[in-house]
Amino acid sequence: MSTYILHLETATKVCSVGLSLNGQLIALKEIEEDGYSHGENLNCFIEDVLSKASIKINQLSAISLASGPGSYTGLRIGAATAKGLCYALEIPLIAIDALTCLAEQARAFYPNSTLCPVIDARRMEVYNLFYHKNGTLLKEISADIIEENSYSEFEPFIYFGDGAEKLQEIWSDKNCSIDSSIKSSASGQVKLAFQKFLEHKFEDVAYWEPFYLKDFIAGKKAV
Repeated sequence: MSTYILHLETATKVCSVGLSLNGQLIALKEIEEDGYSHGENLNCFIEDVLSKASIKINQLSAISLASGPGSYTGLRIGAATAKGLCYALEIPLIAIDALTCLAEQARAFYPNSTLCPVIDARRMEVYNLFYHKNGTLLKEISADIIEENSYSEFEPFIYFGDGAEKLQEIWSDKNCSIDSSIKSSASGQVKLAFQKFLEHKFEDVAYWEPFYLKDFIAGKKAV
């Protein structure tokens, strides 16, 4: 049986759509823009990856998406798109937190390192977690204001994600390394989503909501 899973990543400035077959990535399209172009690009990217793989949308077995934390607007767009497709196609929804997806990408490059994925949460605050080099979770997801001595108990470690570069200066004397090339991507969901599919670990499409972690605060309009 062919298991096609569509993967959506909209938690950060990256708009990324992937398609996998039986746990292997077969198509990917993504872009990173400061203007958060998810609303304009997401559905077009879905059409493109399906076309590239020469399959029709009704051949999908499930849809996975990065559940958060991250951009409030991006997460809302991803959730609305994923839930709408799941309803229409009568297929299951799979949610994976955005930081674990990032860690999964990094593990391919740093299999013997402690991993610290970080997503920007404004100013000197980031969303993050820690995975030990053996794959066990060292620290749960949290939103933290970063200081020079933050996470000293986990050194040495590799940090990455769209919140990493702003930490580079404050962590210049720390026993850790940055890899700014690792950004959020739907490709980080492939293995984890296929495993959840096989184990029937699905979300309730009617009631599921993204994992915002922090309350949304709207900006004030200029008078």
